[in-house]
Amino acid sequence: ILPVAHTKIHPDQELNESVQQLLATRIAVYLMTFLIVTVAWAAHVRLFQVIELIDDVLALLNLACMMLITFLPYTFSLMASFPEVPFGIFLFSSCAVVIGFVQAVIVMYAFHHPYLLNHQIQVSENQAFYKYHILKIILRGPTLSFFAAIFSFFFIPMSYVFLGLIIFFPHIRHLTNWFTSRIDGREQELPLESFTFYLNEPLSKERVEAFTDGVYAIVATLLILDICEDNVPDAKEVREKYQGHLINALSEYGPNFLAYFGSFVTVGLLWFVHHSLFLHVTKATRLMGLLNTLSLAFIGGLPLAYQLTSKFAKKSHNEIETIQVSCVTIFFGSIFQFAIWTAALFYERETLHPYARYGGKEHAFMFAKLALYPCVSLFAFFLTCILGELSATIFHLMQIIVPFAFLVLRIFVRIALMAIKHIMSLSRPRENVSEEEEACLSPPETLS
Repeated sequence: ILPVAHTKIHPDQELNESVQQLLATRIAVYLMTFLIVTVAWAAHVRLFQVIELIDDVLALLNLACMMLITFLPYTFSLMASFPEVPFGIFLFSSCAVVIGFVQAVIVMYAFHHPYLLNHQIQVSENQAFYKYHILKIILRGPTLSFFAAIFSFFFIPMSYVFLGLIIFFPHIRHLTNWFTSRIDGREQELPLESFTFYLNEPLSKERVEAFTDGVYAIVATLLILDICEDNVPDAKEVREKYQGHLINALSEYGPNFLAYFGSFVTVGLLWFVHHSLFLHVTKATRLMGLLNTLSLAFIGGLPLAYQLTSKFAKKSHNEIETIQVSCVTIFFGSIFQFAIWTAALFYERETLHPYARYGGKEHAFMFAKLALYPCVSLFAFFLTCILGELSATIFHLMQIIVPFAFLVLRIFVRIALMAIKHIMSLSRPRENVSEEEEACLSPPETLS
């Protein structure tokens, strides 16, 4: 997130290209590398679902793996800054290959010392089955990265195709298996043994929530660091230019402070909406996990949106373009959250609590809450097309006002539900209400 957030664009110089054109390649490379890193994270989670204990050798191997992962942002910067040079993509792909190799060594070492493994695998007669499956999951990405590294010197677009396959191959394979099972008329075969997880199943809801909270925390931290680092006036400048008046010096940073508060409110409320959504979710499916990752990828672009809208506050044409970039970022970050809930509704008996299902007490409010940010961001985007002089100040004030819309929304939904409940109580006796309807109408005490 950090390299894309600190993209260097100087507002004082004349730009031969629009802001969107300057950022297009960097944002595209960022989205792809972010999604690949999440795939590597998921493989790492699988790895330590199998390995329960860690000795010194595994700790050192894992440290080497983490060191390589922390080097990936640098390779991303090379790929984004020099997209036509093969070395950046070769270096990124090579790091992914080495990371996969180290993880494979960890698996081989752990299975060579079974006491390190999960207890149920230790007592299993099919240890080879689990060993094969975890290796297949871990080595899938590095294998595709290997081909990407080779093609980087001959045909760079093909390298990006292989890197894209790392992201979508598990979902394509799952979809293919689903169609095959429907055509053949039989379900996919699972291992005969009982085990606490199946290696091809989606990650747990708790792991998805933990990863999401981590991304939101990093995004919020970057916003805080940006406002602290770049908006403190120099002491010498305050003495000479402003005759020691600090308030006068700070007044020049007014647009930056407004941009910070607007961006931080947006990040906080998007996290709040995600938190509210997953309070109602009981199980995360594979599709929900993919949509959540796509949402986080765009949320990671909010520090860049803050930098742009605060930097081009006085440049009319560039100002409009930066507002549009912010609107698009917020729209996709929020619309994928809405898509998570929509995907959950398809299997609502497995994925949602009764009160959040269709007809439940929280259903209407969740629909309105999840639809609010996509509607507001689209409205702001169309305003930039209609009103050529929409300022960043107005845009950030709209961001700050959104929390009040949540409060009004909650009050409106509560009043509407109270009216509906009163009408229902008048129309039929209480004893005719089924237990399932009662559960839908009454959410748990913690959510009330």
